[in-house]
Amino acid sequence: MELRHLKYFLAVAEELNFTKAAEKLFISQPPLSRQIAELEEEIQARLFIRNNKKVALTEAGKYFKNEVTALFQNLEHITVKTKKIAENVSGEFRIAYISSIYSAVISDLIKHLKEQFPYVNFKLFEVSTTKQISALEQGKIDLGIIRSPVKSPKIKSQLWFRDGFSVVYNKSLIQIKSEEDIPNLKGETFVFFNKDYAPHYHEVLLELCAFYGFDPQVVHESNNINSIVQLVKNGLGVSIVPSNIAKNNSDAGIGFIELKKVNLYTNVSLITSKEDDSEITKSAIAFLLSFKK
Repeated sequence: MELRHLKYFLAVAEELNFTKAAEKLFISQPPLSRQIAELEEEIQARLFIRNNKKVALTEAGKYFKNEVTALFQNLEHITVKTKKIAENVSGEFRIAYISSIYSAVISDLIKHLKEQFPYVNFKLFEVSTTKQISALEQGKIDLGIIRSPVKSPKIKSQLWFRDGFSVVYNKSLIQIKSEEDIPNLKGETFVFFNKDYAPHYHEVLLELCAFYGFDPQVVHESNNINSIVQLVKNGLGVSIVPSNIAKNNSDAGIGFIELKKVNLYTNVSLITSKEDDSEITKSAIAFLLSFKK
């Protein structure tokens, strides 16, 4: 069976007329009839009912038409994707990241990728961990940067770095100097990540507070790390954030104290589809793994 047999079959199946199908294919009718006969003989199934009045598909022919149509659609998709991979002339590469990953590294990543793949359109999305996993499973993003374990048979995960935690506070309102003073925050109001937005992260924050001997009075919640830091700056509470946020914040009015005594960390991981083996993905991951946190 050759590809032309399938093309000829589809033409007849769509027109249900050998003369019209032959015209569509720019061949004469006798060779078309011979090709269809050869196909039926090879698969040992009658695909068409032919008489002087009409041409109709048999039940086997209807099934064969659906499958061959899907086959050609998939072949077209494979051809287009292969061309894009080979030439890198077009297409999109979608990167999702959590808000607690500082923007400088993301900007550097895009610059790096644009130098290598100048005709690819790179798109950035700030998305929660849970939604990133769902989006990657559905093929809506190509690379994700998250902060929690991944349990999905469709996703491969690679540890980028382990991050500690730091208390962030307004220096003019809170008087603490070291980690030894953390238990004194017992009566303060806290600003946390929303539990529904980042459930794993929320639980870790509660564990941290318990380690220092108190239950936090969570008054304000946010889905964005920058909003949390801003709320702290505005005097609406204290919070606990990943330590890399402290390392990349230069606001003189905000103080950070790293929590070194507690053995709790958050893993920042890079996630991709298990089926993705593209050069763009490899380049992006290699760059991030070489980036000094």
